[in-house]
Amino acid sequence: MTLSHWQAAHRHRTATYDVVVVGGGIVGCSAAYWLSQIASDLHVAIVDAGTLGGGASGRNAGMVLQGTDASYLTDVDRYGPRTARRLWAFTRANRDLIETELAAGAVDWRSPGSLTVAGSADEDARLQRSVPRMRAAGAPVAYLSPRETRRRLGARGFHGSLYVTCGGVVNPLRLVRHIAQRSGADLRTQHHVEALRRTSGGPLVLDTPVRRLHARRVVLAVGPWLPELMPAGAAYVRPVRGQMLVTEPAAEQVLPLPAYSHRGGFYVRQLADGRVLAGGGRHEHAEAEETAVDATTAAVQNTVEHYLHTHFPWTHGLSVERRWSGTMGFSPDGRPVVGPVPGLDGSFFATGFTGHGMGYGFRMGRLLAELTTGSERPNGYDLFTAERFEAEPVRR
Repeated sequence: MTLSHWQAAHRHRTATYDVVVVGGGIVGCSAAYWLSQIASDLHVAIVDAGTLGGGASGRNAGMVLQGTDASYLTDVDRYGPRTARRLWAFTRANRDLIETELAAGAVDWRSPGSLTVAGSADEDARLQRSVPRMRAAGAPVAYLSPRETRRRLGARGFHGSLYVTCGGVVNPLRLVRHIAQRSGADLRTQHHVEALRRTSGGPLVLDTPVRRLHARRVVLAVGPWLPELMPAGAAYVRPVRGQMLVTEPAAEQVLPLPAYSHRGGFYVRQLADGRVLAGGGRHEHAEAEETAVDATTAAVQNTVEHYLHTHFPWTHGLSVERRWSGTMGFSPDGRPVVGPVPGLDGSFFATGFTGHGMGYGFRMGRLLAELTTGSERPNGYDLFTAERFEAEPVRR
């Protein structure tokens, strides 16, 4: 794209900061918030190519769940019992910080608990076996029989479920924007960072079509788009599309708490106004959904509708008001990835939240702020460090 004389002169205006956070989603805005709490004298900017919460952070179901995208037993198998416990504790801390640090009414926060629901007898058996392990890890969990599960959800066709008392729900877009406002950072939306470089003996330079930004350090929280600014990031994240829909309001409140079922393949919640949010179905169309294209498809949308009508018969007749998609960043092993930006001392990235950005994001922002202000290995860093890909992991 060519530039006119006037455009070129405009874009060469500069603004200087101590820290520039690239990415206006839950992780980036949370990093700016915690920077204001840890080092209030820092001059910080949040920079985004679009609007705050314009990506996956403003397109999800607003479910603040604990653990990873997989079941607890799967995490034990993948990472070992100690790491599984610590991942649970990290995401529980994320939930607790949202509740204690932020104004609940400003973000539509509620904590009714959540249900992890079995879609098969095998999954049901695994959920039951996970209860003692989860309780040993400090998780407030109880197993519900198939009959009780179906009663609580006004549902049919499900097996049993795990009721986790600390599960929460939120308006994700309001959450992101509230955190950004509370951070006190300069908000630079519609600023697509086209290049990031260090000048000889000078500051970091971030080139955007609007203006040039100078910074001492940067935090990259751009999800699946990390390789555009940090080519080495391609080893840590890949884009995966998720699709959702929302119905018109139902006449009654039937779903008192959010449900996550079929090994995380589907999720559903009912809003205060009666509308029903449902999403997932990606596991039945995995190859097609390995994409960053923002578009809905009839195949996935039909899968979600079929799930909704099969298991929640009271949704029959509710028209679909809106369908949408969002691009998430998936890591190679299901855990977020955090590390230093190569060649930029004091700068860090976080990516690969694998569909659970709400479950990690606020607490992850504090971790990034601690790293950026000089803490060498803050609590939790070893869970997510990119160093784990440099050698065979040791399970503990």
